[in-house]
Amino acid sequence: MLPASIQITGEQLSAAEIKDICESLKEDSVRLLSIRGCQLSDRDFSRVCRGVAESRSLAQLNLNLGVVSSISRTRHLADALKTNRSLQTLFLHGSPLLDGGLVALNPSLSSHPSLVCLDLGDCMLGDEALGLICGMLPPDGAKSGLRELTLSANPGISTKSWARLAIAVAHSSQLRVLNLDYNPLGDQIAGMLAVAVASSRTLEVLDLEGTGLTNQSAQVFLDMVENYPTSLRVLVLAENAISPELQQQICDLLSEGEEDDDKEAAPLKPGPASSSGLLPIRDKYQPPAWLPHSNSSPQMVLLTSGLGESLLAETEM
Repeated sequence: MLPASIQITGEQLSAAEIKDICESLKEDSVRLLSIRGCQLSDRDFSRVCRGVAESRSLAQLNLNLGVVSSISRTRHLADALKTNRSLQTLFLHGSPLLDGGLVALNPSLSSHPSLVCLDLGDCMLGDEALGLICGMLPPDGAKSGLRELTLSANPGISTKSWARLAIAVAHSSQLRVLNLDYNPLGDQIAGMLAVAVASSRTLEVLDLEGTGLTNQSAQVFLDMVENYPTSLRVLVLAENAISPELQQQICDLLSEGEEDDDKEAAPLKPGPASSSGLLPIRDKYQPPAWLPHSNSSPQMVLLTSGLGESLLAETEM
């Protein structure tokens, strides 16, 4: 029997539910576990972490919206990740980790052999935490490095540290998706990110929604997509002081690049659409329309905006 998924949102978890979760983890019968926004005791959280440690099937763990609510829980999770070898995607969006929590998690995250997608949005992180995150980006031996990173809504990070992230992305990152929405980046950091995009051979999605950008940043991105070939497919510039005309020019150029790629691409062989398994679930305050993160996705600038949470994708195995 193929591993299944357990998804519970915003509930007080009962003893029976905790028992079922723990048994499923130990029996390697669950691939996706999501308890986002759920309430459970510290003792039960520790039990779930022990199950995560023992599981050989778990690929995606969603603890968004305050489940990891204390440093003691952070340490339990860190201990579980030291033993677990199967996890590919970890969501901690909306957890009050602070820098101390990232310090506790860093040894486990940095050494995990399978982890490629990490959501640390709205985790109250600062410069120390971002320095540790930069160290997770490059490949290291058998470890591939992060491919998707979300750092949305961490306003405590300084301009200097954002610049350090841009350098890390340009130099040695394997990132395909970088979500920095709702951080006060401004035009200076956007310029550095444009250089990082131009240098990267892998970055396909860059989310800069609500980051304090102006037409100055848009002109830099316009020059980049007009004159330098990149892997970029999706650029989110909504909720910034950027003219619709500039956004449309960037969108048109990205679309033209996609058409050229289609002409040069070899015909696809028949087979499954994707072998990557589970698609990530991402919480976002003001979500753009979701586009699948695949090689067939169109290149464009997302101009949409809205209110409320959004689950970008949920795939059960």
